[in-house]
Amino acid sequence: MKLTVIGYWGGFPAAGEASSGYLLEHEGFKLLLDCGSGVLSQLQTFVSPDELDAVLLTHSHPDHTADIGVLQHALLIGHMSGGREKCLPIYTHSDDAVFIETLQYKSYTKWEPIDEGKSSQIGPFLVSAMRTKHSVPCLAYRIEAGGRVFGFTGDTAFDEKFALFFYGADVLLSECNFYKGMETAGRAGHLTSEHAAVIARDAMAKRLILTHLPHFGNVHQLKDEAAEFFGGEIGLASTGLTIEL
Repeated sequence: MKLTVIGYWGGFPAAGEASSGYLLEHEGFKLLLDCGSGVLSQLQTFVSPDELDAVLLTHSHPDHTADIGVLQHALLIGHMSGGREKCLPIYTHSDDAVFIETLQYKSYTKWEPIDEGKSSQIGPFLVSAMRTKHSVPCLAYRIEAGGRVFGFTGDTAFDEKFALFFYGADVLLSECNFYKGMETAGRAGHLTSEHAAVIARDAMAKRLILTHLPHFGNVHQLKDEAAEFFGGEIGLASTGLTIEL
């Protein structure tokens, strides 16, 4: 399984970059995890839109979904320009009918449900979902393939249940929108560097990657703060970061 970071900013993208978007590949199957602002532009550095086999979304906020519409147009224009027609499945929860309607576009994209507590097979990936603590319905994902485990928190406040859900993860990709000790994190539905590290520690994860980074402060400080609570390898997400699990 290979992870490539397409975008990693929280809220909105920094200049020339993108908010939440990650490409998972295994056995030739390409799964896009979240599709935030700027993701489609950055994605084309690595693969073309019509090479995607599926999209998996955590929730409806624009920094995770803003480029769904332009992805749909890319598929339409690609087909009109002589490319192959395909219907791209977009997986997410079933708790927002208005959001679901935006995911279904002509014959080019269709919504597929993901349910908490059930495992879904998406190509070679076995996907399990857990509801997070956020301002809108949101799912965290545990994704297994080739004997490896990848975890993604989505957007969330701290929840002790994550330790079991992500247990034994080879890579835990955790949102980290706040610095250690910032009390507003939980009320905003996000994690601090300490919270992310504690989840990784208690889950006995091998590697922690911090993402959904804040636009204030020195983001490199997040890594130092996390290291106070987690003794494994820690990294910061960056555009084009590639990890072989």
